[in-house]
Amino acid sequence: MKPCITLITLGVSDLQRSIEFYRDRLGFPVRLELDDIIFFELGDLQLALYPWDDLANDATVSAAGSGFRGVTLAHNVATCEEVDQVLNNAVECGATLIKPAQQADWGGYSGYFADPDGHLWEVACVAGS
Repeated sequence: MKPCITLITLGVSDLQRSIEFYRDRLGFPVRLELDDIIFFELGDLQLALYPWDDLANDATVSAAGSGFRGVTLAHNVATCEEVDQVLNNAVECGATLIKPAQQADWGGYSGYFADPDGHLWEVACVAGS
């Protein structure tokens, strides 16, 4: 896997409070704002804020306890086949498969693995190709 972090998503307990902190106080430039998520442009990297429980649900882990830390890292690739390859490679390297790759509600294709410390990575392609 060629390392390339494209999106950091933070699970937050109060979305509006967090938006005000990042956008209004820190001055992070908004790329896209929807009802339940906001994306900030950070050069080649983006930061997203998403409700804590919804992010845990998307990764199919518990929002309570040690199973979820409030953060996922995203690695985007061009095709569904690459998603599968990256997930398989990560598992071969010692990661734990958390959510097998599948068509996502947002229209793409994605799955999750956890690194040896339990940090969640989403591997995704935008188009269901």
